[in-house]
Amino acid sequence: MRNSHNITITTSDTFTVEDETTWSLSGAVVGFVSWLLALGFPFLIYGSNTLFFFLYTWPFFLALMPVAVVVGIALHSLMKGKLLFSIISTLLTVGAMFGALFMWLLG
Repeated sequence: MRNSHNITITTSDTFTVEDETTWSLSGAVVGFVSWLLALGFPFLIYGSNTLFFFLYTWPFFLALMPVAVVVGIALHSLMKGKLLFSIISTLLTVGAMFGALFMWLLG
């Protein structure tokens, strides 16, 4: 015969775990939209000649897309879900990354 007890779980023994939501989807969307805006900004300055520049340098700017999405998620989580502050900080950060890469490639 077994030498054990039956374990019963009553309602007073249940554990309540509070899950903290990080809202990573909205941070990823903010990061992607800021990447698109930063990609379109050189067209406003240099016009259609930017296409010839992007013809040879598109892998560098494409590599910034997942970085921009991760930056959007990270800043949105660090700002505790405050959308306005995370949008502004993500736009500034991704714009600075694009500007640095663009100026480095221009020489």
